[in-house]
Amino acid sequence: MTVPSTTTRRATCAACLRAQSACICHWVRPLSSRVDLVILQHPLEVRNAKNSARLLHLCVTGSRLEVGEAFEPAALHHLLYAGGRVPLLLYPETPGDAPAPVPDPSLLAQPEGLRLVVLDATWRKSRKMLHLNAGLQRLPRLALHDMPASAYRIRKAHAPHQLSSLEAAALALAQLEGDPDAYRPLLQAFDGFVQQQAALFSRLNPS
Repeated sequence: MTVPSTTTRRATCAACLRAQSACICHWVRPLSSRVDLVILQHPLEVRNAKNSARLLHLCVTGSRLEVGEAFEPAALHHLLYAGGRVPLLLYPETPGDAPAPVPDPSLLAQPEGLRLVVLDATWRKSRKMLHLNAGLQRLPRLALHDMPASAYRIRKAHAPHQLSSLEAAALALAQLEGDPDAYRPLLQAFDGFVQQQAALFSRLNPS
């Protein structure tokens, strides 16, 4: 005799990969970007309810989201340089590291030829991803200017200006395109996402 299973699988949204009851697709605000966007996501972030990279990917038309820690070198090279674009790594210079290449100012003035590469991981895991992928280490790095305090109140940060992947990417794309208002809808979508996650957490963890 077959014993019926006592466990049932929750229905999952195929787009945002979350349970239907926690779907975030209603926050998607499709945006076209002159700068190509590639998101490299650490495997531990894929099912993290607080993670913002999936929303970022769904909002930015034509973006790529690849999951991994150590990428196959030839595949990574193709991902970074496909179409002849110039890749820039959104990552701060850190003490003790060898100096990263400096972006060519003339190339920065041509956003249609650029590709922004974002690492979606905790600080420790992003450092490991950088260490494991020589192709990433060789990329010129983009530094953000005039960063606001993060609105990412659902996740603990080590500093007020430690931004979510979505916030950092939105600011970087706006900076490269010279239009501070272009990605405001993306940041507004993020605010809604944060409110939803905070409400879900409160419901699951009543005081």
